[in-house]
Amino acid sequence: MFSEIRAVFSRRYLLQNTALEVFMANRTSVMFNFPDQATVKKVVYSLPRVGVGTSYGLPQARRISLATPRQLYKSSNMTQRWQRREISNFEYLMFLNTIAGRTYNDLNQYPVFPWVLTNYESEELDLTLPGNFRDLSKPIGALNPKRAVFYAERYETWEDDQSPPYHYNTHYSTATSTLSWLVRIEPFTTFFLNANDGKFDHPDRTFSSVARSWRTSQRDTSDVKELIPEFYYLPEMFVNSNGYNLGVREDEVVVNDVDLPPWAKKPEDFVRINRMALESEFVSCQLHQWIDLIFGYKQRGPEAVRALNVFHYLTYEGSVNLDSITDPVLREAMEAQIQNFGQTPSQLLIEPHPPRSSAMHLCFLPQSPLMFKDQMQQDVIMVLKFPSNSPVTHVAANTLPHLTIPAVVTVTCSRLFAVNRWHNTVGLRGAPGYSLDQAHHLPIEMDPLIANNSGVNKRQITDLVDQSIQINAHCFVVTADNRYILICGFWDKSFRVYSTETGKLTQIVFGHWDVVTCLARSESYIGGDCYIVSGSRDATLLLWYWSGRHHIIGDNPNSSDYPAPRAVLTGHDHEVVCVSVCAELGLVISGAKEGPCLVHTITGDLLRALEGPENCLFPRLISVSSEGHCIIYYERGRFSNFSINGKLLAQMEINDSTRAILLSSDGQNLVTGGDNGVVEVWQACDFKQLYIYPGCDAGIRAMDLSHDQRTLITGMASGSIVAFNIDFNRWHYEHQNRY
Repeated sequence: MFSEIRAVFSRRYLLQNTALEVFMANRTSVMFNFPDQATVKKVVYSLPRVGVGTSYGLPQARRISLATPRQLYKSSNMTQRWQRREISNFEYLMFLNTIAGRTYNDLNQYPVFPWVLTNYESEELDLTLPGNFRDLSKPIGALNPKRAVFYAERYETWEDDQSPPYHYNTHYSTATSTLSWLVRIEPFTTFFLNANDGKFDHPDRTFSSVARSWRTSQRDTSDVKELIPEFYYLPEMFVNSNGYNLGVREDEVVVNDVDLPPWAKKPEDFVRINRMALESEFVSCQLHQWIDLIFGYKQRGPEAVRALNVFHYLTYEGSVNLDSITDPVLREAMEAQIQNFGQTPSQLLIEPHPPRSSAMHLCFLPQSPLMFKDQMQQDVIMVLKFPSNSPVTHVAANTLPHLTIPAVVTVTCSRLFAVNRWHNTVGLRGAPGYSLDQAHHLPIEMDPLIANNSGVNKRQITDLVDQSIQINAHCFVVTADNRYILICGFWDKSFRVYSTETGKLTQIVFGHWDVVTCLARSESYIGGDCYIVSGSRDATLLLWYWSGRHHIIGDNPNSSDYPAPRAVLTGHDHEVVCVSVCAELGLVISGAKEGPCLVHTITGDLLRALEGPENCLFPRLISVSSEGHCIIYYERGRFSNFSINGKLLAQMEINDSTRAILLSSDGQNLVTGGDNGVVEVWQACDFKQLYIYPGCDAGIRAMDLSHDQRTLITGMASGSIVAFNIDFNRWHYEHQNRY
């Protein structure tokens, strides 16, 4: 459906500007190749006016879909966001790949990622040692000085009049190299066999060891391969789970799973540590230099010659016009050559790429107010006490600076809600509460946003709720702009939308056959879609689309009065008690009163059940990161960590009756809080404890993180909210720099 299209990108196919890639709301994309560029233009003007989506700070206009990669780079805000560390190195590289024409839909133009580590031999890897990191200012071919001399001589002594000189006769990214990395998983196994007469490669050439591949890329004059993004997120690519017969090497070793470095005990370890290396300060400081080589001013011309970075001329954009070749046999031969040599990304900039800002310059809170004598005063930024003593059961910290009202929205057990204005330089400014006086380092009272719980300022939901529903954090959802709050548990089997500004009911949403027990919300990055999922006593879940203009809308965008759900999710045998939706991956993870948690797509397909270990039968809380890290809390203090593909990665049991769990945005850290009033921070991959905050005087009922991941806000059983200073980087350096 046209209404499902979220982004349209111009693409090249065989170095010609004749293709389009269309991204859909269900997280899939499709690439079309057309006869000529004129047809591409006609098609774009027949499609919805979506531009390249909402995520890059560009207007949603058709001219943006037809813009050149260099224009997209210049007009986007992503470089500034990367410099300010608002997005990760991984996210920025995916952005550059996407606008430079790299796509998962064309093996000849697969996204390119760098090798960042050099140590694949040691039992232990120290991420604080510069020697373990690759020099990103040089192409792969120039890292080994002896081999660099060979390539330089090849270029300088060039005698072939038929083609311009080059350093490398192979490329860092080709369809063949991509398939060799991914040969163990479908659909790439089938693609590989189709391209090789139904046979796997010679066992000695098959990707069988990370260390061996790195060595080859440093010694073999015909191997200058860089990596693909999957090295940083897909552990399954290293496992021969389908049991393919990949042969026996000359050293009589059977090729099966990929051999990992000694410092990675399992594929999940390798991907996690490799990703941490990519996000490390060493890589952050150098990454702009690698970008210069692949996407920037050292990609071609005199600078590329100086940098030892020249490839075969048929890999570059504009090197050949296929339409000028009238002989079909010659044209087919030229196309085959282009596919064989690889394709260099579109050049995005012709001046040096700016470096990333130092992490030291981007400290969020002024440190002076936190320089107190004891740990409590370092950790706790402030305490806000509400007039009502009703437990705070839901906290939503939508604190992005561009919002009209950056705020922390709190909801109490008595369904009283408050919008507590967020002050980005210090802490909370709220209803009524305390923050820190920077001059005197003393608490000072702030003006309350909501003066009291009476008269025109009353923000209490008085509509009748089903008395058997236990009010908890899952009963509420706050929209990303803080303007609306969604509440469930009503006797009439609805959930309802209220304005936070007026406290008035704006929409009633029906659809379930029984009382709605839980809600969840998530926005997608590329299309800006917001999904709401509601679970109920009848064991079903409904997926809705949220529009700020129309509130909950269904399949008919023109009617907001009686919306129909986008999808019905079934499979549970009992009342749904917890749910999490990840728009980035297009997935919904839900838990019922008993039984396994289920993973659905946002279109309603049941993908798999997440079977917990023994005694983990009663899920109560779910937290999922945008990259598929899934933490489930079961009754009696039991936790499980699953990969989104269903593998149980770790488990633990604690004494506290946990009421709230939270994953950091990168999925690496888990924050928990419960009835004992203690906030604990864990390493999510293995549940190793990283930090314990000083105990509070009441139990913790709800938690959320500020947008910059530097402040943790907790809702307390006593009716207070407490803001903690949280520093995941500090624990990363203290606990996670050696493997």
